[in-house]
Amino acid sequence: MATINPYLTFKGNCEAAFLFYKSVFGGEFTFIGRFGEMPPQEGAPELSPEDANLIMHVSLPIGKETSLFGSDSSETWGHATIIGNNFSISINADSREEADRLFNGLSAGGNVTMPMENTFWGAYFGMFTDKFDINWMVNFDEVPEKK
Repeated sequence: MATINPYLTFKGNCEAAFLFYKSVFGGEFTFIGRFGEMPPQEGAPELSPEDANLIMHVSLPIGKETSLFGSDSSETWGHATIIGNNFSISINADSREEADRLFNGLSAGGNVTMPMENTFWGAYFGMFTDKFDINWMVNFDEVPEKK
């Protein structure tokens, strides 16, 4: 059965926000990665030192089945963060088949921003905005994240 987690997007202050959330919820980050740690991507813009230090993804468990996810965004990557598009619903599926079913069903009539594909971090992942303007991410971890 799929799990759902909130995914928050920030204008360059993701790390400060998540250090604050960690001080409130407790626990430890299960992952924190920066844009500068990504392998080179064909056609991707060159990162400034400031952009390279921004958070690509961070995970903070806040309950038995729930984690708070986050990242920084930038107009450099074609996504200006504004109130209203600064959060997504992230679905973690139990299989590729479930990921495809959820992605295809929820994205029908919407706008796919990243089709389901294998990623460098070992997940099968895609993103879209549904026909009601809600942002979604669908993820299947080939190797489940340790909690």
